[in-house]
Amino acid sequence: MSELSFEQMLEDSLKTIRNGEVVEGTVIDVKEDEIILNIGYKSDGILTKNEYSNTPVDLTTCVSVGDTMEVKVLKVNDGEGQVLLTYKRLAAEKGSKRLKEAFENEEVLTAPVTQVLDGGLSVVMDESRIFIPASLVSDTYEKNLAKYDGQEISFLITEFNPRRGRIIGNRKQLILAQKAEMQKALFERIQVGDVVDGVIKNVTDFGAFVDLGGADGLLHISEMSWGRVENPKKVFKVGETITVLIKDIRETKIALSLKFEDQNPWLDAAYKYAVDNIVVGRVARMTDFGAFVELEPGVDALLHVSQISREHVEKPSDVLSIGQEIEAKVVDFNEEDRKISLSMKALQNYADDVYEDVADVDYEDYDDEAGTEE
Repeated sequence: MSELSFEQMLEDSLKTIRNGEVVEGTVIDVKEDEIILNIGYKSDGILTKNEYSNTPVDLTTCVSVGDTMEVKVLKVNDGEGQVLLTYKRLAAEKGSKRLKEAFENEEVLTAPVTQVLDGGLSVVMDESRIFIPASLVSDTYEKNLAKYDGQEISFLITEFNPRRGRIIGNRKQLILAQKAEMQKALFERIQVGDVVDGVIKNVTDFGAFVDLGGADGLLHISEMSWGRVENPKKVFKVGETITVLIKDIRETKIALSLKFEDQNPWLDAAYKYAVDNIVVGRVARMTDFGAFVELEPGVDALLHVSQISREHVEKPSDVLSIGQEIEAKVVDFNEEDRKISLSMKALQNYADDVYEDVADVDYEDYDDEAGTEE
């Protein structure tokens, strides 16, 4: 038997490799754009930056000499006797398998947003790109997707077709499911009459929507105060935390109120606005038959046109104006119907009667009586 040369024995001891084969190598040198690996073959393997990742990186920050890596052979001989390797394609294959399992098992995945596109967001997991359409980013319309750039988000895979390059993520489905759970928990916890905290979510001309943590409640303009609120937008701001009373619950609709009973101005109205009491109020609104006077927020009284003056008044606006402060006498109080009637004329009559009484006094007799006392 002829003896083999040292070169032949060395070559025989080295393994053979094929294109597409997965091999393990040890890093023997690393540069910014290239990694050299010993893969147990007669030639070292070359892993370029482009075949390491789809994301631009400095390779010296990714691996160190002595590290082991699992890579895939692209070309056994690149024409210069070197073996071309890829890491990202092997990672993508593994990632694709991982995403397929997540798709089939409806697993929640989390990854950072790597790119914001006109039509949605792009995230990368294990070198596999996942597209989340704008319509599936949230349960509400998102005007500015740029805020998600670099943000880590959770999603489901709802379409998996790597051959067509379609791996679709869905964040909206998670949000809706989470809100459904929160809504269920909220309705199990609250009941009519409860006082809860909420955050103003939106303010309209007719009221404000308050986020109660699972569902929104409507605070109608008529329930914002015992008094009158002309413009809710001047009273409430989005993001403001308020304490509200749950007035009614009908299926998934919640009616809210800020009219707390212990603050009801009618609780002591019978005392403050008893017949013959003289009160001060502000003209709130007028009709042809009279003016409505606000005595305090939540308590209005009617000043009939016939009770404005001893002189004939055609209509209230001829002598009164909105916002004007007036003094009047309470001539009727109906607690059951919450109606109060006022009269300015009664005060004028009273003033005249007092003047007449004073005019009838015999000051000479008064002086004599006073002098006698002295």
